[in-house]
Amino acid sequence: MPQRILVLGASGYIGQHLTTALSQRGHQVLAAARNTDRLQKLALPGVTCHNVDLNWPKALPALLEEVDTLYYLVHSMGEGGDFIAHERQVALNVRDALLQTPVKQVIFLSSLQAPESEQSDHLRARQLTADTLRGANIPVTELRAGIIVGAGSAAFEVMRDMVYNLPVLTPPRWVRSRTTPIALENLLHYLVALLDHPAEQHRGLEAAGPEVLSYQQQFEHFMRVSGRRRWLIPIPFPTRWISVWFLNVITSVPPTTAKALIQGLKHDLLADDRELRVLIPQDLIRFDDAVRNTLKEEEQLVNSSDWGYDAQAFARWRPEYGYYPKQAGCTVKTSASLEALWEVVNQIGGKERYFFGNLLWQTRGTMDLLVGHRLAKGRPARPYLEVGDAVDSWKVIIVEPEKQLALLFGMKAPGLGRLCFTLKDKGDRRELDVRAWWHPHGMPGLFYWLFMIPAHLFIFRGMAKRIAQLAEQKTKITH
Repeated sequence: MPQRILVLGASGYIGQHLTTALSQRGHQVLAAARNTDRLQKLALPGVTCHNVDLNWPKALPALLEEVDTLYYLVHSMGEGGDFIAHERQVALNVRDALLQTPVKQVIFLSSLQAPESEQSDHLRARQLTADTLRGANIPVTELRAGIIVGAGSAAFEVMRDMVYNLPVLTPPRWVRSRTTPIALENLLHYLVALLDHPAEQHRGLEAAGPEVLSYQQQFEHFMRVSGRRRWLIPIPFPTRWISVWFLNVITSVPPTTAKALIQGLKHDLLADDRELRVLIPQDLIRFDDAVRNTLKEEEQLVNSSDWGYDAQAFARWRPEYGYYPKQAGCTVKTSASLEALWEVVNQIGGKERYFFGNLLWQTRGTMDLLVGHRLAKGRPARPYLEVGDAVDSWKVIIVEPEKQLALLFGMKAPGLGRLCFTLKDKGDRRELDVRAWWHPHGMPGLFYWLFMIPAHLFIFRGMAKRIAQLAEQKTKITH
């Protein structure tokens, strides 16, 4: 029987897959996250998207009205700082909202737990979240899982990047710890099927794949499936020595997320899934097959709305490119109208060139010429750009009038990138975001990004301010 379901954390990789699966089964889904732009573009049947910041959850009580089931997929590993306190506060906000609603059950995706004296901050935060949610006096099903093998899983992507980016793997001694990795497909089946098995009281269930593997064995299996041979030499240094800077140059996964995750891998995390398998039987996918399926799925990453389904971007994608894009940009608020902002943004490459730091843009183009990469120049004479237009070496891949303009990066560099101009109406003000997205090609791509970051931040801040200034001048003239 179709239910009314609220998914908190719907913009994450599991949230997007779960929302899609629930939609396919005919449920009415309220997909909530801080940013739901990507989900909105999917236009899934029966799904409404809601931008909600759980730090200030004023809209949450209204969303929970008439909801049958709440999926809680929120975590704060990417926040940095004291994310334990942050996760607990967010869980308290949700608990308080639940006290006022008729929600029948909560399904919380959590992590397998180490002994209390050996818990990392990440594992401790997961446990505190579960304890807090149970305070709402609504049956909470806590589904605990370890390593998830799927496109976008931080643990999987760190492993993938290490194998692709490093000639020799020298992980810490935790590489000998064992766990029970589960395929994303199997985990999603459990999450959806739990709707048919509502709990009458709080319960904890553990999800596992069919094999017990050490992290070293997972690396070895991954290398065999991907066809990449690497020396793997565990070395005895503690995980606290792993710096954010080091993670920045070996993986595209956000470094604060990767570090929090790695610090939770020091101990065996073995799931006892007997109760769950009796409740929800299914064929479990072996690790090698899960890796194979994931690598095949990641080949389609660029064939998405983020890249305007552009054939050239898809053709340029390589398996070695990082799954998670690096990003840098600037957001400004302005009194300019959306119409004026859109008009100015479409002038890129024209009289104002790139609005700011034109000498730096010219220098970057000269670097391409020095390595023999000839760049196109010019742009269409018409005032508004269209998909497929060339702006110097850039290609227009997305045009959403008064919302978004995106250009595919065409200069010589180790990776795949795009530059986006995003406009939002915020009532009495407008918001302009100028942002570059970069999927690095191995360590050269990561080093290139780190080298360019200071220039990017300087240029994009100047671009955003100059565009806003020009648009404000146009707004005053037309009014």
